[in-house]
Order: sequence, then C-alpha cells, then structure tokens
Amino acid sequence: MATNNEVTSSSSQSNSIKSTTFYHVDIVVIGAGQAGLSAAYYLKKAGIEPGKGFVIIDDESGPGGAWQHRWSSLTLDNVNGINDLPGLAFDDTVNTNDKTLKASVALPQYYGVYEKTFELPIIRPLKVQRVTEKNDHFLIHTDGVQFKAKGIVNATGTWKTPRIPSYPGSEKFKGQQLHTANYINAQAFEGKHVIIVGAGISAIQLLNEVSKVTQTSWVTRRPPEFKDFDFNPDLGREAVAMVEARVRDGLPPKSVVSVTGLPTTPAIRGMMQKGVLDRKPMFDELTETGVRWADGTTLDADVIFWNTGFHHSLDHLAPLQLTNEEGGIVMSGKLATQVAKDHRIHLAGYGPSASTIGANRAGRIVAKELIETLGL
Repeated sequence: MATNNEVTSSSSQSNSIKSTTFYHVDIVVIGAGQAGLSAAYYLKKAGIEPGKGFVIIDDESGPGGAWQHRWSSLTLDNVNGINDLPGLAFDDTVNTNDKTLKASVALPQYYGVYEKTFELPIIRPLKVQRVTEKNDHFLIHTDGVQFKAKGIVNATGTWKTPRIPSYPGSEKFKGQQLHTANYINAQAFEGKHVIIVGAGISAIQLLNEVSKVTQTSWVTRRPPEFKDFDFNPDLGREAVAMVEARVRDGLPPKSVVSVTGLPTTPAIRGMMQKGVLDRKPMFDELTETGVRWADGTTLDADVIFWNTGFHHSLDHLAPLQLTNEEGGIVMSGKLATQVAKDHRIHLAGYGPSASTIGANRAGRIVAKELIETLGL
C-alpha cells in the first residue's frame, strides 16, 4: 500500500470482499471521531506519510463519528461541548449563528470538511473485529481490508457500547425499554409514563425534554449531587486530573460528573421548581407493568429510559490482554493515553482524554509519543 489512492480504492470494496492480504503501514488509527482525527492531524503534521505511514479505519458510512447519531432535538443552542479540531475552526465551516441547526448535521459537516482539508487517509465503512500480535507487529483483522502495523491509536469512543444494567424481571416488562443511544425525540413518548434512569448530564437534559410532553418519574442509584458552581477551566482540570489518576492506577475511568457533581444551572433550577427532579431511589426489579421496590412499592410505566452511560469500545483489543482484574487498563505517558503494558498502543479518548477538549490535547501527545516509541 504505497499511496493514498490505493488505500481509498481498497476501502470501496471493504464490505463485499474480505481480503486475506495484510497491508503494511506504520500506524493504524481506529476511529475517526474527535480523538482519531486529532491524532491523525498531528501524525501527518509530524511527517508520517498518509496511506503508507498511517491510515484511519472508521466503521461509519460517513464523517461525524458518534455525532451523526445524536437525537434530533440536540442543536447548536443546547449542545454541550463542541470544540475545534486542530488546524480548522468549527466556525469556519458551519453557520454557528443558526442555533436551530442539529448537532447531528453540523458536526458531520464539520468533520467532513476537516477530512478533505487535510486529506486524511480514512477507510470506511470498515469494522475492526479483533487485533492480534505476531512477530512484533499488530494484525488488524476487519470485515474487509486487513492491516499489519507497528503501532495503534485506538480512538473508538463509547457510543457503540451502551451500558444497560441487568435487573430482575427485565424480560417480563411489556413496555418499551431504550437507551440514550436509541433516543430520537420526546414526541415519541407523548401520552406515556416514562421512567428515566440515570444521574448524568444527558439524563438531566433528556428528563427536562421528555417531562415537557408527558409524565415522567426519575430514578437514580445514588442521590445526585447538585452544586452551585460554574464549570470553569480550573474545575475542569481538577476533574480531569482525578480521572487521570484512576487510569494510571489501572482502575476503570469515571465520568467527569461523578467527580464534580452537577452544576445548578438555570435549567436545573427550573426543573426543581416544577418538581421534575423529585428523585426516587433505584428500583429492585421490573414487573410486567412497571417497576417494584424492595418494600413492595410499585410504579406502573410505559417506558423505561436508561440513561446509564456507555462502556469504552475496546472488545476488539481483547486478544492483546490489556485489561486487568479491576476491569481497567494501566495507563502511562504524559497524558495517560499510553498503555503501560505496551507503549506501541495508545488509547485516545479514554479516561482523561474522553472529553472533546481532552481528545484534542491528547492527539498531539499521542502522535509524539508513538512516533518516539516506534522510532519513526
């Protein structure tokens, strides 16, 4: 695989022909979301040749990463955390004055322009099934073109692996169960009683949205921590540092909200005044018609809406045996993106680099450390 053109040509057949030939590149970036694009930008800027030196594998049909799957009511007016990719500002590609523009439209548009502007060698749709090692090289097994690489930047994010807790009676419930990843809009719930489970930012946002069109009940495992603070850069850095400390110790990363608590915004104050945030403790089981607590209390519902977060999408790395008994991966390097067990592997968008700001910052360090490790 000597040229970028050859990479693109191979990608067009990826879904119909599964090759047994492994194309050799120095680095494979898995995922073309914020973290993957940022890492790719800095790899190219450092002189790593697109197509021959590195390629990006993406399992989506087009640009935008997880953004293209966000719910329709998420617009530029209420989206949380859009940050510029390195080298090209969001404002330069999208009309940010149009606050009604859907995030699922605006961000893919931005990513698409970004990919073309920097001529990044992205192969899609191509799904990585597993990564193995042989003779000091990684074999990236996909549903199409196969790759052999010296190093890996894994930037697969979390959107494809929603976390839905297992509760007794789940199979008995005759209503609808869905996760944040399946949500489209609140209108789909009109006339139904919706139990919303979760205490993160998305849970609060969607509770607010759904409560405006139908009856809701709010359930969380732990009492939410509402705090009067502005989420400023200093607080953000402190939260990221705490998440970083966890992954350096090999513990599974936690969300920033679990560290900082929830800021009492005007929207949240309004929800409190309306009684929308009348939180109930976590139920013990599901019934045919709703949920039941240990004391026998029941609540009928038409929908159980799980806003319970996501797992990092790392199953394809399982053959490399990176995960420890705690379910985490010991991380090292300047920004804790480097796998301590094998410095040839970087997890961009994992732990402290999971935010959009963190992913951008990590891209530069990932490229630098990986290039040094591989001697490129």
